[in-house]
Amino acid sequence: MATNKNVIERDRIVIKFAGDSGDGMQLTGTQFTDTSAILGNDLATFPDFPSEIRAPQGTIAGVSGYQVHIGHADIETSGDKADVLVAMNPAALAYNLKHCKANATIIIDLDAFNEKAFKKAHLATNPLEDGSLDGYNLIAPPVTTQCREVLRETGMDSKTIDKTRNQFIAGILSYLFNRDVEMGIAFLRNKFAKKPKLVDINAKVLKAGYIYAGNIEAIHSTFIVNPNLSKKGKFRNITGNQATAWGLMAAAEKSGLPFFLGSYPITPATDILAELSKHKALGIKTFQAEDEIAGINSAIGASYAGHMAATTTSGPGLSLKSEAIGLAFITELPLVIVNVMRGGPSTGLPTKTEQTDLMQALWGRNGEAPIPIIAASSPADCFDYAFMAEKIAIEHMTPVVLLTDSYLGNGSGLWKIPNMDDMDSITPLMADVNKPYQPYDRDEKTGARYWTKPGTPGHEHRVGGLEKSDGKGSVSHDPINHEKMTKLREEKVMRIADNYPKQEVFGKEEGDLLIVSWGSTKGSAYSAFKELEEEGKDIAFTNFNYLFPLPNETADIFKRYKRILVCELNSGQFAFHLRSTLPEFKYMQFNKIQAQPFMVSELTEKFNEILGAK
Repeated sequence: MATNKNVIERDRIVIKFAGDSGDGMQLTGTQFTDTSAILGNDLATFPDFPSEIRAPQGTIAGVSGYQVHIGHADIETSGDKADVLVAMNPAALAYNLKHCKANATIIIDLDAFNEKAFKKAHLATNPLEDGSLDGYNLIAPPVTTQCREVLRETGMDSKTIDKTRNQFIAGILSYLFNRDVEMGIAFLRNKFAKKPKLVDINAKVLKAGYIYAGNIEAIHSTFIVNPNLSKKGKFRNITGNQATAWGLMAAAEKSGLPFFLGSYPITPATDILAELSKHKALGIKTFQAEDEIAGINSAIGASYAGHMAATTTSGPGLSLKSEAIGLAFITELPLVIVNVMRGGPSTGLPTKTEQTDLMQALWGRNGEAPIPIIAASSPADCFDYAFMAEKIAIEHMTPVVLLTDSYLGNGSGLWKIPNMDDMDSITPLMADVNKPYQPYDRDEKTGARYWTKPGTPGHEHRVGGLEKSDGKGSVSHDPINHEKMTKLREEKVMRIADNYPKQEVFGKEEGDLLIVSWGSTKGSAYSAFKELEEEGKDIAFTNFNYLFPLPNETADIFKRYKRILVCELNSGQFAFHLRSTLPEFKYMQFNKIQAQPFMVSELTEKFNEILGAK
């Protein structure tokens, strides 16, 4: 632990790791994040990397980043501007300097700052000499040289040694934040459990970075971020994709049904498939299909056979699945479609984040086929909404779309590990095997049809994409029956809103301005709202997780405010949905389509602009 420097306590701090895709910034960021979680800090992260497997090294386009925001109080976002920037080359510095606070600490690898690197980054001058870094606290160790010196006796080649540079940085950060280097080494042992030699050399470099930091004058002070003691229970750091997978597994456990995932790998949703595939010992069945259509159709087949079923995708894959979603809808089989949204259209920006698939989720099917749409708002509550998506699908016999996005799926936060006994029950709407069965007999309360497994004596039936007659389920082309079945399916979906939790409103119960967000924009919008509320502004906030059908009390909430500002990462899709559903209210929009999440500062600026223009 550092003891020879002035120690400063900070409420919260934002650190940005940036370098080439091969510099290990994602790993080092995760290492620092996991250590922070163990120490009890609240946190939120934002990995941000190019879509190319190995983007051009040393270029702006090739910069890979990982931002972590830690604090001793609740952390809602990954932060705006960085207090500490790790820039492994000039391109990483050039791209991220504008995202640093004026007095930020900047850590670079001095060896990487040369004329060739400046040219690749399109820098006309050396940023270390041209005044670009005036006002910043610069820590500029020759990291490459130091790593090669530390590992000189190992006999390893320079290419392998250079891959340890990130651990020299990890050692400096351990010193800077008064952390025991053994915590970082424990992370390495867990990460590279089957490669002990790799652990040894990286641990040696990490210790060297720590010692180096303690012996340079560039570090005048070190920092401590105290743990968040307000949160009680057992917590762990979790990504949104991991939480989604676990939420699906928890739902299967609570329902007593076997679980099946039929999916096709697609960025940024693939990690859900990968995580579920690790748990075959728990009875989890996963099928990696040859394409998106095969993935969802296999899941529909599993649902017909009595399994809890899901499929995962992103925007382009959701387009391909649209006809099959219609099949699940008309057959009234339970199915969860997880859409981890990314920048579009088409291939678009596979590793970036947007909320641009809402309209596709709402209406992207032929015919009248309304299905429930819900959205998660943080990495941790991806667990809750994956669980809820399956509960709705099973208890109401319908496909459900769960919207997350790249920001949530790849990002992470603290998650309170739940007690399974405290979680809601999930009761499959199974047909009574002792009673005569008609496939489209319906439950009086929910309007859902009863589910039965193929092979159940006396329950023989057919399902398919052709319209069925009410009750007995034979193929029907009768116009009156078609209209009746269309309305029955719609009414069943609309009744789901009767079971929603109450839509929560923060701030003034009535007044001038209501801020509306949905899904992943909650953290930034809520943080901006809190800033202005503490200043005494006439403002309130609500976030929507249930997008279709809308919560029953939505109109009662909206009528209490003069103006409603809808904030979303698209051109106004949720605002359009609100206008079409509740046209009697005055809506304003604040939209961002840059494949990046909202910053709190840009939201507070917009809110103040509106409040000042009464």
